Amino acid sequence: MLGSQQSAIMTFNGTWKVDRNENYEKFMEQMGINMVKRKLAAHDNLKITLEQKGDKFVVKEVSTFRTLDIEFTLGITFEYSLADGTELSGSWVMEGDMLKGTFTRKDNGKVLITTRKIIGDELVQSYSYDGVEAKRIFKRG
Repeated sequence: MLGSQQSAIMTFNGTWKVDRNENYEKFMEQMGINMVKRKLAAHDNLKITLEQKGDKFVVKEVSTFRTLDIEFTLGITFEYSLADGTELSGSWVMEGDMLKGTFTRKDNGKVLITTRKIIGDELVQSYSYDGVEAKRIFKRG
């Protein structure tokens, strides 16, 4: 099992550029992000570089607003701040061929679930927060 899971994880490696969003603005509204920031974030030109080494990941996020380097180990809780300053605490795990992140907001205790999965030649990043779901679809860049 580990061998197949290992190869599934490796498929995430590379640089991914956002191509399109589905329901992303409604998701951001539910997260409490103001209209001006939502409009800007919908066109942030986000590029994610993922590098996996065993159960450790190095992620570089580059957007119009910021550049952020994140390192995490599967199953280990870490702190993360969204571009709008919202602070979260949580962890990523592998579920089959999908990366799943479960994060709790520090300000209100609500849970944000994020998944990353390769579908065809695209990286689909899905979000679920307080009854609202959204997706950001990335192509290799």
